[in-house]
Amino acid sequence: MGWATRIGGAGLALALVGLTAPVAAGQDGESWEALGEALFFDPNLSQDRTQACVTCHDPNSGFVDPRETDLGRAVSLGDDGHSLGTRNAPTASYAALTPPFHLNAKGKWVGGQFLDGRATDLAAQAGGPPLNPVEMAMPDKLAVVARLQENPEYVATLKTLAGTDVFDDDARAYGAMTQALAAYERTPEFAPFDSKYDRYLRGDYQLTREEDLGRLLFFSQQFTNCNLCHQLKTSPVDPAETFSNYEYHNIGVPTNPLLAHMSGPDQGLRDNPAVSDPAQAGKFKVPTLRNVAVTGPYMHNGVFTNLRTVVLFYNKYNSKSEARQINPETGQPFAPPEVDGTLSMEELTTGPALEDDRIDALVAFLKTLTDARYEGLVE
Repeated sequence: MGWATRIGGAGLALALVGLTAPVAAGQDGESWEALGEALFFDPNLSQDRTQACVTCHDPNSGFVDPRETDLGRAVSLGDDGHSLGTRNAPTASYAALTPPFHLNAKGKWVGGQFLDGRATDLAAQAGGPPLNPVEMAMPDKLAVVARLQENPEYVATLKTLAGTDVFDDDARAYGAMTQALAAYERTPEFAPFDSKYDRYLRGDYQLTREEDLGRLLFFSQQFTNCNLCHQLKTSPVDPAETFSNYEYHNIGVPTNPLLAHMSGPDQGLRDNPAVSDPAQAGKFKVPTLRNVAVTGPYMHNGVFTNLRTVVLFYNKYNSKSEARQINPETGQPFAPPEVDGTLSMEELTTGPALEDDRIDALVAFLKTLTDARYEGLVE
């Protein structure tokens, strides 16, 4: 296969969001980004040659997994055709803007890839799925590198980009593969910043009254608690806002009854090998809200199908109304937390209860965060 890509204008867009593209090398259009794109779409890097990165992160579906399984879209099907994951595949949109996994000045864990931050950065994340027995199921790095060497163009390009001796060491060759995948994920295809909200900031789109009300509510701590966790920048008009502070919180998400194959409650951040504090159990990384309207189902376990249900779930913490405690998707009260005792109650209980018009306005605003290419998918 050739290295024809869809990565035009990468430098300008990367500069806008403060990212740095790897220095391209080689001839005939060879680059880390182009190689990464080829790898992203290549199912030959999985055991049965049926699954690629794109399988669970489809660029036509907001970079999430659009496939239906026996469990709906709550979790993903593995390369073997029957294994099922235990977490909902997060969007790869805007993932490149996630900071490395670290403790911040307040002693809180922040950043990292995966929902529990166990991969420090994009390259580390890219190295996970090929070796995951439930995902791409390759037995080891040696086997993955052998698949790379089946493709003479991969071999030639990696030697050009990473050095002629790159295949002398399996770990080094595997690392070069992950570097290429990370380079592709840093391109504007993953972070175009062209939603209605972005166009509004540039003066190219006029928000409807409902969308604008939702915007005002979202950024006001007087009326909602949304931006306590879903605002990274200090200004509500920052053009590179990703709508996540990348902290970890337990918001009391209930167990998804569909995931009976799990051995027990998902411990979230506590499962990260770098974290030993039991107080981190049940906490998950705050996700970006960009493309949230088209990347359901929601929460780490896909327990909610509808975006409005998510807003209602948050609202239940501040409402004393019995009706507000009902999950509209089941007709029953919202179930108890999957992991109790570590909930972020200070954040969850900030702000007043919301009436229907304000809930609808928030949903309308969240829909404006959809990249232009996905606006036709918004319901």
